[in-house]
Amino acid sequence: MSDATQEPAARPETGPKVIARILKTLPSSPGVYRMIGSEREVLYVGKARNLKKRVQSYARLGGHTNRIARMIAATAAMEFVTTETETEALLLEANLIKRLKPRFNVILRDDKSFPYILIARDHAAPQIVKHRGARKRKGDYFGPFASAGAVNRTINTLQRAFLLRSCSDSYYESRTRPCLLYQIKRCSAPCTGEIDLDGYAALVEEAGRFLKGKSDRVKAQLHTLMDAASEKLEFERAASYRDRLAALSHVQAHQGINPQIVVEADVFAAHQDAGQTCVQVFFFRTGQNWGNRAYFPRADKSLPVGEVLDSFIAQFYDDKPCPRLVLLSHDIPGRRLLAEALSTRAGRKVAVTVPQRGEKRELTEHALANAREALARRLAESSSQRKLLEGLSRIFDLDDPPQRIEVYDNSHIQGSKPVGAMIVAGPEGFQKTHYRKFNIRSEEISAGDDYAMMREVLTRRFSRLLKETGADGPGPNAPEGELPAWPDLLLIDGGAGQLSSVHEVLDELGVTSLSVVAIAKGPDRNAGRERFFMRGRPPFTLEPRDPVLYFVQRLRDEAHRFAIGSHRARRKKAIGASPLDEVPGVGPARKRALLKHFGSAKAVSRAGVADLRAVEGISAQMAQTIYDFFHEQNV
Repeated sequence: MSDATQEPAARPETGPKVIARILKTLPSSPGVYRMIGSEREVLYVGKARNLKKRVQSYARLGGHTNRIARMIAATAAMEFVTTETETEALLLEANLIKRLKPRFNVILRDDKSFPYILIARDHAAPQIVKHRGARKRKGDYFGPFASAGAVNRTINTLQRAFLLRSCSDSYYESRTRPCLLYQIKRCSAPCTGEIDLDGYAALVEEAGRFLKGKSDRVKAQLHTLMDAASEKLEFERAASYRDRLAALSHVQAHQGINPQIVVEADVFAAHQDAGQTCVQVFFFRTGQNWGNRAYFPRADKSLPVGEVLDSFIAQFYDDKPCPRLVLLSHDIPGRRLLAEALSTRAGRKVAVTVPQRGEKRELTEHALANAREALARRLAESSSQRKLLEGLSRIFDLDDPPQRIEVYDNSHIQGSKPVGAMIVAGPEGFQKTHYRKFNIRSEEISAGDDYAMMREVLTRRFSRLLKETGADGPGPNAPEGELPAWPDLLLIDGGAGQLSSVHEVLDELGVTSLSVVAIAKGPDRNAGRERFFMRGRPPFTLEPRDPVLYFVQRLRDEAHRFAIGSHRARRKKAIGASPLDEVPGVGPARKRALLKHFGSAKAVSRAGVADLRAVEGISAQMAQTIYDFFHEQNV
C-alpha cells in the first residue's frame, strides 16, 4: 500500500484563450464587464456599447498596450451585466469602480464628502450649520464647498452679517437669557425674544438671497437701511448695518476669482508629470468661487491625460450632485456620453464642454495652472519622503524602505476613558483614512497600566489582520501604488518595557517578521535626546540634527495628537450623555419636551407621575415608565 501524495491545486488558466471561450455566449447589447484574476480579485471594470465586440478585442493576441496585455494575461474569468443603454452602462461602471477599486482602472481617491451650508427649515427659528452626507433634513442647501474650513469661515462671517443662530434645537429651547454669541453680535437671539420670529425670518431670507447670488440686492438694501438710520440719528443701528456690510464684503473678498458670466459650473483641469496625474476641481455657484480641491487618482502611467480625466469625472459624480455646466481643460473620449449620463442622473440638461475662448477658457487655464503647481509640490514632497524612508531603513536595519509604518500610542487621565490610537504613514505621507482608535474594553486593566493597554490594542489589531489577510507578515499584499495591509515597521511610544509587551503579543500570534521600535523620551522629556529600543540591539540614539530623527518625532507627535483627540472625544461624549438617553421609549422629541418642561434631567428624575403626564407627548404609560426608571435606579 503506497502513500498517496496530494497534488497542489492547479492554478486557473488565464489569458486570451479564456476570453475567447467566453465570447461564444456573449450578447451584442450594452453593458458592463469585469475581468477577474486567478485569486478571484477584480482586475478591471469596463463598459461597452456592444459587449461582444469589446470583449472580442481582448481575445486578439497582439496589438495591445503593455497595460492591456498584462491585464489580459492575468484574466481567469469574466462577469457581465447587461443594460438598456450605454448611458446606464457608464453610470454602473463608475459605481463599480469606486466600490471595487480594480487594479487596472483609474481610481478616484476620495475619502470624504463635500461640506455644504444648510439653513434648516424644521424649526420656527431656522438654524445655519455645516452639513455633510445625505440631505435628509428639511432646509436649503448651498454648496459644495471645497473644504470644511471654507464652510466654517463663511458661516462665521454670515453670522456677523445676518445674525443667524447656529446652536442646536435643544440648546435653543433651554435658553432663559441670550448667550455669548448675542453679546458679541453674532446672533439676534430669537431664543429669548430679543427679535421676534417675523424679524428673524426676514434675516433668514436675506441670508438665503445672498447665498443664491443676489448679493448686490442684499447689500443695496443694507445701504438703504444704514442711510435711513443715520438720517434719523440712530447711529447705533446704523453702525450695526455698517458692520453687516463689512462682513458681506469680507465673504466676497475671500472667494478668490469670481466670474462675471459663469453662474454655476465645476471646472476640471488635469496635468501629468513623472507618471502621476493631478486633477484640480474648482466649484462655482451663484457666480462665486466656493473653493477648489486637488486629486491624485491612481492610474497606469501609460494612460493619456484625456482618458484619466474621462474616468475620473464619471466616478466623481457617482455620489455628488452635478451643476448645469462642466468645463474641462482637455477633451475626453466619452464627452457626449458623459453629458448624457450626467443629465440622466440630474434630471435636467448638463453641458460638458472644453472652452476655447473667453472667460470660461480663462477659468480652465487658471485651474490648469493650479493643477501644475499642486503636482509639482507633490512630486517634491514625495522625493523628500522617499529619502526619509530610506534613512529609516538604514537606521533600523530594514531590508527595504518601509511602505507602511504604524505608530501606536495610548491616552487617558488617571486611567479613565482609556483610548489606544494607531496612525499610518507611507511614501505619500500620513494616510489619515487608515487611522484607527481603540476604546480599551478590558475591565481587568488597572488604572494607568500602559503596558496592558498596549497589549490589548496590538492583540485586537493583529488578530483581525490575520483573520482578514491570512498572512503572517508584510509581503507584496497590495497592488502597485496602494498602501499594503501589513506594516513594515511598528513604532511604539515607550521604552524597553513597552517593546517587551508588544513582542509578547506578536509572538503569541505567530507574527515574527515585523520590525518593532520603541521610542523613549529623553531626559526631562527633552525632544532630540530620544532613545530607541529594538529586539537584539542595545539602546541607541540619533544625532540631534538628523533629519530621520525629526521625521520620527513627527510620526510620534502625530500619534500623540490623534490619541489625545480620540480620548477627548470619548470624554466629551460621556460628559454630554443624559440619563434620559437610557429611558426606554424616550427619543429626541420626548427628551426635548421633558427638558423644556422641567429644565434639566435631574428635575425630570425627581418629578412625580402626575407632573410627567402634564408634559406634551407623554402618555400615562410613558410617565409611569419614566418614573419607574429613575426610582428603580435610585433604590
